[in-house]
Amino acid sequence: MAAADVTGGRAASMAARLADTAERLGIGAPGRALIARAFDTAMQPRLRAGLDEHHPDYLHPARTAIILMDDAEVADAAVLAAALITETRDPALRPGPHAAAGLPDDVRALAAAVPDPSKHGRVLERLVVADATVRLVALAERLDHARHLHLRDPGEWRGYHDLTCAAYAPAAARTHPVLDRRLAWWCRTFRKRFPGAP
Repeated sequence: MAAADVTGGRAASMAARLADTAERLGIGAPGRALIARAFDTAMQPRLRAGLDEHHPDYLHPARTAIILMDDAEVADAAVLAAALITETRDPALRPGPHAAAGLPDDVRALAAAVPDPSKHGRVLERLVVADATVRLVALAERLDHARHLHLRDPGEWRGYHDLTCAAYAPAAARTHPVLDRRLAWWCRTFRKRFPGAP
């Protein structure tokens, strides 16, 4: 399969931001190459779906990795690569097994370990017993989707808000202070800002 076109527009700018942020955190050239490969892999289904570059899902993978680097100071390239290919909201935007096959086993295993709310119940329990790196990826990925919830169909708002605040926010309190603070703030303010939420 041909590589995703991340050579122009917002994707190219985000690829540069990922590389610059990783370098700032001391991630060496091999790690930055892995991150770039994972970003390319994550973009493939988005480009196939024809997402506009301003669609909230278009750059979601990269924003998840940026949250981990900026807020949690994650400097492990394998964890960041796993975050880039994690997608829990829309299964159609997950890289397929063939596309992800070019990534290391540990990256694919970590992404697969992130609880999928569409398949698994008891999300809080799954998060609490998960490895700390799995929780970090899950929390950053959820936070980015939550930050863009107001751009989606209001019919999605209640369920997404309720699960985020009932499962992800408590897990964040056990995991990382900045992610805890950001998720708690979002839970408090979303319905205040968007009173039309069901």
